[in-house]
Amino acid sequence: MAELAELEDPKIREVNARHGDDHAVNLTKLRAIAKRLRTQHELAGELWETGDSAARLLAILVSRPKAYSLDELDTMLRQARVPKVQDWLINYIAKKNPHADELRVLWFDDPDPVAASAGWDLTSERVVKDPEDLDLAGLLDIIETRMKDAPERLQWAMNTCLARIGIEHAEYRARALDIGERLKVLEDYPTSPGCTSPFAPIWITEMVNRQLEK
Repeated sequence: MAELAELEDPKIREVNARHGDDHAVNLTKLRAIAKRLRTQHELAGELWETGDSAARLLAILVSRPKAYSLDELDTMLRQARVPKVQDWLINYIAKKNPHADELRVLWFDDPDPVAASAGWDLTSERVVKDPEDLDLAGLLDIIETRMKDAPERLQWAMNTCLARIGIEHAEYRARALDIGERLKVLEDYPTSPGCTSPFAPIWITEMVNRQLEK
């Protein structure tokens, strides 16, 4: 914790605060500490319990993803508080955990939009990697009726799922494009040069074109 405190930079804290995060440690330096520590699951638990966001990010990096129970991950998601910790917990731990699909179902319709967004993130993962038994048409129905007015985090996760369905599943591509065009979610989102817009019709079209070029 003392080492993390020494790495704090007020400028990083200021930038992160704009995105709802509260840590002030350069992530490259944080990853270097994790590389030095390697996997230490017991230490990860101690770091998590501090409640400090930088310590929790480090905890995620030195965790053993498959060692967490479903209840532990559910509790951790609800404790995570800030977007970066939530995102890393989902992408680095939950997606690699044996209970990933159970968590997806548990969180999908949760009244907490952050938990629900985690359920949608895990659903997007399955849309790409393991779509069998997923009701893709049903997912599009939900997106079509709920995405426009969903809270920001949940809206973003639904939009990602919409784009993934359109990119990966040609039979649903026209409908995904139509939903995106009509709802116009993230249509005006600022995009840096060289980056793909998160607006689903642009995202889908660009990624499909790349696949065709290959």
